[in-house]
Amino acid sequence: MSYQGDVTPGGPPDVRELDALTITKVAVGPMANNAYLLRCRRTGEQVLVDAANEAPRLLELIGPAGLTTVVTTHQHMDHWVALEETVAATGAGSLAHPADADGLPVVTATIDEGDRVRVGESDLEVVHLVGHTPGSVALLYRDPGGIPHLFTGDALFPGGVGNTRGDRQAFESLIGDVQRKLFDRLPDDTWFYPGHGRDSTLGTERPSLPQWRARGW
Repeated sequence: MSYQGDVTPGGPPDVRELDALTITKVAVGPMANNAYLLRCRRTGEQVLVDAANEAPRLLELIGPAGLTTVVTTHQHMDHWVALEETVAATGAGSLAHPADADGLPVVTATIDEGDRVRVGESDLEVVHLVGHTPGSVALLYRDPGGIPHLFTGDALFPGGVGNTRGDRQAFESLIGDVQRKLFDRLPDDTWFYPGHGRDSTLGTERPSLPQWRARGW
């Protein structure tokens, strides 16, 4: 079966094979967080986006190939419960934006707007999206042979931007960054992978941007 991105805690992962990268999406409990394992198909090097929870399950997914890097999309605890154990078991580097790094148990280096995270022979562009947290980041993979792929953490979901807890200034910052840095830059076929739930494309969500801005969340 082709990739659908529909995973549930305790259920099997879903795997998407691109020319240069393999994307494995898994959901972990208790808050149904998504974690994404990216593997370079040429070198076998692997990067994990959000060591959210269930470290033994993530380590089984990583397997004997090991792990180069863990990127934490933001500082909320449900996205890093397994971070310390995963880093200790694999020796991987732990990356986060400096504005969120103090909220994490282990960070070996920081990343910011425009930086690149290597996945073997491929790389991910760091996009800083302020509002859900001060240091939230998305990771953009521009597939040379296909569509862009975007890992958005909790900054963008099908149906809206991430929760800004009624803070109007934070919401305006987040919706502005999401529109300017994602929707205004990337094509409709860009596939995005959020921190919880199912995936979507920018084209599917684009018509709703005015409604999101008007409702204020």
